[in-house]
Amino acid sequence: MHARTPKNFVLEENLERYADFIEPAPQGYAGRWAEACCPIGGAVARADGATHPGRFREVRLDLGCGKGAFTVEAARREPDVLFLGMDDEPLCMARAGGLAAERGLENVVFLAWDGHRVTEAFAPGELARIYLNFPTPFPRKRQARLRLTDAACLMAYRRILAPNGTLRLKTDSRPLYLFTLEELAAAGYKVLWTSGDAREDFPDDPASGYEDRLAANGAKVLALEATPGPAPLNFSPTPQRGLVEYLPQDLAELDYVPLGMEGTVRNMRNREARLWARGRKGNGPADGAGKR
Repeated sequence: MHARTPKNFVLEENLERYADFIEPAPQGYAGRWAEACCPIGGAVARADGATHPGRFREVRLDLGCGKGAFTVEAARREPDVLFLGMDDEPLCMARAGGLAAERGLENVVFLAWDGHRVTEAFAPGELARIYLNFPTPFPRKRQARLRLTDAACLMAYRRILAPNGTLRLKTDSRPLYLFTLEELAAAGYKVLWTSGDAREDFPDDPASGYEDRLAANGAKVLALEATPGPAPLNFSPTPQRGLVEYLPQDLAELDYVPLGMEGTVRNMRNREARLWARGRKGNGPADGAGKR
């Protein structure tokens, strides 16, 4: 999914204008994010008014941050935490950098980087939390390895999460959510909590514009938090699966079609309708019932 360019928006100019908030080579900061991004003067103001000398209290990553609305709002609420937003879409980086500059924040940086290379940007145990807010579901079987919750990706996150670090997922896609639960088990994670309606359960959580649009369309936000447990002794990548496998057998039970699966569900419903029509026709006298 590519972000749309606003009218009269010159990408290169905005990337240059907000360059102080955008880091194109994050691998150079691996292992020193908390100190290297500390404001000049060496003290970080905490939410309670105290200060934290020399470094941020912890580092969190919003992986696949999009235009940065969640990252920026979360950073505003916790000034002693360094929030890093990672996305490889240049337009998103420009928009996110502009939002951070507009808010005047010193505890947020956006990383113009491919999320599948995330381990190159951090040292082992450097992250206290990874957020996966509405990652692209990639519903087709051949795209399964691109999902950010594929078990191989989850194994990679284990290396850069702190011992008690956590992974938080939000999604409107029940198939992706069910897939993720299986992948977490395969990668040795312990699920701490789940929610079938995160906006109801956590009404004060920061939300992106995308999440607000989903809610306006009647979508429920599914969420979970997990932490690495004992590592699997003999891990091997899980079989590639299409998300169609996680749809209910009776599509009448599906009251919301997840992003990216509209065409698939439409085709399945059309096929069911054709089969039903043929079955009904086959039971009628027109097909030869009563003939000799």
